[in-house]
Amino acid sequence: MARLRGGTAMRPAGPGRARWVLVAAAAALPALILIWLVTAVVRGATSDDRSGRGPREVACAEALEFGGATLPEEAYDTKCTVQAWQDVHYSAEFRMPRTAALDWLERTYPQAPEPRNRFCVPKSADLCLSLDFSGTTEEGAGQFPGSARPGFGAAAAQVSVEYEGADGALVRFSAFTM
Repeated sequence: MARLRGGTAMRPAGPGRARWVLVAAAAALPALILIWLVTAVVRGATSDDRSGRGPREVACAEALEFGGATLPEEAYDTKCTVQAWQDVHYSAEFRMPRTAALDWLERTYPQAPEPRNRFCVPKSADLCLSLDFSGTTEEGAGQFPGSARPGFGAAAAQVSVEYEGADGALVRFSAFTM
């Protein structure tokens, strides 16, 4: 029976109240785990970089050397990146004088087929070159002087040149493993 204390009935603390605390704690743990899981899924789904290994800036000498090339002396507005996870992908973008672009390509890859002006990616490119260093085609390994450089490691490279006005050229270079 409840005792009266100062005219107010008080209940003794019994086993029912302790059980309620245990039930509340047991229900809160799965709820917290579910909230954490939903947060992780939402962050992963809205992130552009799912692997945590997104593109990062590198020296252009490193990016070009990976594909057997060197940065031309006339280059300016350079931007180079690498992205690596299972495969390695180096990208370089720079501008140079229009008259020097074809000479640079021919010096860099003297044994390569002549740069073409059709079927280029992007379509706006005026010249493009696709190279396979793996040795599985007639354009194979050993034919490119840059393949002897210490930083060389690409299986393929792609170069596109887009003329900008009468004097400039935008060069996009990509070298990657497969």
